[in-house]
Amino acid sequence: MDLTAQMLKRVVEELRVHEALKGTADREEACEKGESEKNWTKIDTPTKPSWLGSATLLGPIPVGVSNRHVHLSREHVEILFGRDYRLRKIKDLTQPGQFACEETVMVVGRRGVIPKVRVLGPERSQTQVELSATDARLLGLKPPVRDSGDLAGSETCVLVGPAGYVVLKEGVIIAKRHIHMTPQEADSFGLKDKDIVAVYVPSPERAVVFDDVLVRVSDKYALDFHLDTDEANAAGVKTGDIAYIIKQ
Repeated sequence: MDLTAQMLKRVVEELRVHEALKGTADREEACEKGESEKNWTKIDTPTKPSWLGSATLLGPIPVGVSNRHVHLSREHVEILFGRDYRLRKIKDLTQPGQFACEETVMVVGRRGVIPKVRVLGPERSQTQVELSATDARLLGLKPPVRDSGDLAGSETCVLVGPAGYVVLKEGVIIAKRHIHMTPQEADSFGLKDKDIVAVYVPSPERAVVFDDVLVRVSDKYALDFHLDTDEANAAGVKTGDIAYIIKQ
């Protein structure tokens, strides 16, 4: 049985699971608007741990925790939801112009499914599915860790909506942890687009340093440190907590 047939067989087998979980609410959807609108400049820098040595903490930077979600192309919106269908916004997210939609889809992998995965808007030129490593294991998938939009040769899946299904030949990734910032903020931190930094997340019990954090700079961004749910759980943080760039 080829991969597509295997996944579609799984859709049929698991539709009853989807129906049973119809009323289940998602956890955090992608970084909700609200907490990141605080006046972060009024937050005092925490006492620097001795093990950071002479390093300087730059920030504060709000944390945004992103749950599994899907970005859809126009073609796939129409296949999954119907001809001329338009996504319906239910709330804004922390990044300007980004929003959570009313619509959800089922994501089908080689050995499992996840129902009610939130669609985020606006539409994109290419469909992208962002999962945590835990999600990927449940689905039997092995997506690469990639920056958003870097989809060539990424993992496959099947997306199922109320009007049809899409066999996604590539587009499934685990998002590389990253910080969004404006050019002005990047200048103040002494950073530029595509730099790689380490980020300290203070916590009384589970303080963590995240290495290999990608810096993304654009005048369309708002300051935000994006983690997926696996990373956030490891550090004991939630959307609205604060983090600091470690400057050596």
